[in-house]
Amino acid sequence: GRRYLDLTSAQGVTMLGHCHPALSRAIAEQAQTLISCPNFLYNDVRARFAAKLVEVLPPHLNHVFLANSGAEAIDGALKFARLTTGRTRSIAFRSAFHGRTVGAVSLTWEKKYREPFQPLLDVTHLPYNNLAAVEEALDESVGAVFLEIVQGEGGVNIGDGDFLRGVERLCRERGALLVIDEIQTGFGRTGRWFGFEHHGLAPDMICLAKGLGAGFPMGAIAYTDRVQDTLYPGAHGSTFGGNPLASAAGLAAIETYQADGLIERSAVMGDHFLRRLREELADVVLVRDIRGIGLMLAVELRQKAGSYLRALMEEQGVLALPAGPNVIRFLPPLTITEDEVEIGVQALRTVLQQ
Repeated sequence: GRRYLDLTSAQGVTMLGHCHPALSRAIAEQAQTLISCPNFLYNDVRARFAAKLVEVLPPHLNHVFLANSGAEAIDGALKFARLTTGRTRSIAFRSAFHGRTVGAVSLTWEKKYREPFQPLLDVTHLPYNNLAAVEEALDESVGAVFLEIVQGEGGVNIGDGDFLRGVERLCRERGALLVIDEIQTGFGRTGRWFGFEHHGLAPDMICLAKGLGAGFPMGAIAYTDRVQDTLYPGAHGSTFGGNPLASAAGLAAIETYQADGLIERSAVMGDHFLRRLREELADVVLVRDIRGIGLMLAVELRQKAGSYLRALMEEQGVLALPAGPNVIRFLPPLTITEDEVEIGVQALRTVLQQ
């Protein structure tokens, strides 16, 4: 019977909050019509969803492959990059998190996820926001550079615009693909539809999940004509990817983001949340830094965050996430209200002052 305020969006996915009526209704209605449909057959709701997804993407990302998760989207992007470039090495970044399948964990930095499964794919991990390191490492063996606009699991580390644009330029000059992981940052999390839009980037591929279905499991890869031209029947596939139930959820989610102005609202509410955190925690010695973009916020502490996260949940009924050992992360739904922001801020102040 306890009430909880979920400021994690169930790990960044329930962008409309839990059980939003438009999403629940779309899933229930589709479940009474058709749940599964093989992808070699035409399906009306899948077609409408794919068209709606391409509508909110920049024009050069005019092809989509529908998958089941973020990690599956990353694995597909690895395959597409190999087909497009003929190269087998990838570049990723320290503190990156891209998932836990063999392909995705090859790109992930954290050793505890990687080491038990060595040898993995050929990936070079470079320091984030260090363009000189990329310039030195990006040679003719590199097929793709994978990066996050904001490293969520790594600590809400925000990419520098000059660094991100420099990586794009180097990829263009040296024939590698730029693959941006928008799994956590996509669909309004940063105050734009996609995080790369803050910096005027034009990636070759982006990987999507989390907010794509607003809580319903699904993923996608969006990519350019250059990538599409190298694919062939059987190059990649998915039994459940783009199934009618997932497509109905994704379509309802995107239509709700548009109809309710939630992408723009994320920027406004994110600024408000960040300001209130800075105002209320300014005198808390335990706090080292407060940072964020849109509704992706972090409070970095001077000691490990685990006990404070437990106190938030158990004593205050507020759910937050870790992001590395000493960072408390907030990923609230795009529908969050000012009153709910205040509950979260005051709860955090209380546990940090104990």
